[in-house]
Amino acid sequence: MSRRRIHRFLVVTVALSGLAASACGATTGAGDKAATATTERTDMQDGETAIATFAGGCFWCMEGPFEALDGVGSVISGYTDGQVSNPTYEQVSSGTTGHAEAVQITYDPSTVSYEQLLETFWRQIDPTDPGGQFADRGTQYRTGIYYHSEEQQRLAEAAKQALEAAGKFDEPIATEIKPASTFYPAEDYHQDYYRTHPTRYKMYKVGSGRDTYTKETWANEPRTAKGPQTDPTSTEGEDREYTKPSDGEIQAMLTPLQYQVTQQEGTERAFNNEYWDNKEEGIYVDIVSGEPLFSSTDKYKSGTGWPSFTQPLVDENIAEHEDRKLFAARTEVRSTHGDSHLGHVFPDGPKPTGLRYCVNSAALRFIPKENLEAEGYEEYLSLFDQP
Repeated sequence: MSRRRIHRFLVVTVALSGLAASACGATTGAGDKAATATTERTDMQDGETAIATFAGGCFWCMEGPFEALDGVGSVISGYTDGQVSNPTYEQVSSGTTGHAEAVQITYDPSTVSYEQLLETFWRQIDPTDPGGQFADRGTQYRTGIYYHSEEQQRLAEAAKQALEAAGKFDEPIATEIKPASTFYPAEDYHQDYYRTHPTRYKMYKVGSGRDTYTKETWANEPRTAKGPQTDPTSTEGEDREYTKPSDGEIQAMLTPLQYQVTQQEGTERAFNNEYWDNKEEGIYVDIVSGEPLFSSTDKYKSGTGWPSFTQPLVDENIAEHEDRKLFAARTEVRSTHGDSHLGHVFPDGPKPTGLRYCVNSAALRFIPKENLEAEGYEEYLSLFDQP
């Protein structure tokens, strides 16, 4: 079996990167704004309930961890702490309304305490980042605790002080603690996104950097909250599918250049792209689907100003097509599952194949070898074993 066959032919999805534009705001399938949102938990006993409101960046990533807790009845994604009534996602994402993406939680205090909700909240975010969260930048992605009572305020401030005193973070905690204000439920398609679009959601969560950060920050630290001890939306240990998202989702997750290259068969500028001179060890995956395409072990300096490889990492993930757009016929290469335009292959490469896969950086996401396991590509670690 050749080195390129060492993979299990997975049907796996992984995250995209180059998230210069927020993937949290994919707008396909939009419906009317939800009056109520997530499905109510049927195992929650009748009794007095309370409300908690938290902002943790992209609200897609905040629903699942809270919904997994015993005593939580519903988690609604929405917008709060702004100046515009009934804002739309487009208005909030522009950063001009003052709102933060947030979740509002209905819970039974006799089953799950506010302290336990706070504990879950801290574990989903980078509390030291005042400019957004992970790939999502702007005040609309700030972190915040919006209290509904003096007791919630007291507990939130105590938890923040305890976290600062623990010395877990090198930077000061930037999460704001403010009185709760009007909460507006987000559009229907945002509610329970991790359930309704699991593949897209997991691609986003890993690609944004949130998944790796939270795993590394809270590794081996047990929780006290009742319920699963792991995030039910985690990508760890799962088989995944490589698929092509809808055009609307692709536009939301990619930069204009990445979209032009992968979807409109464009070409980026030579010597002015992300990976042409990258010398790190790792693999390159399709920025749209996450399917593995090339390895740094097959990358070489071709002098063309674009990433060049002697062979694919996974043959089955590369499709070839005749391209007659220029005077001479060329062989276009595309990703099999994502159907992304990658570049072209030429018969002028070095040994052992004599081929040059000339690929646009904008079509790729690079995963350093030290991140392969965390992102679900651990089978490729053996490529970089020392002899």
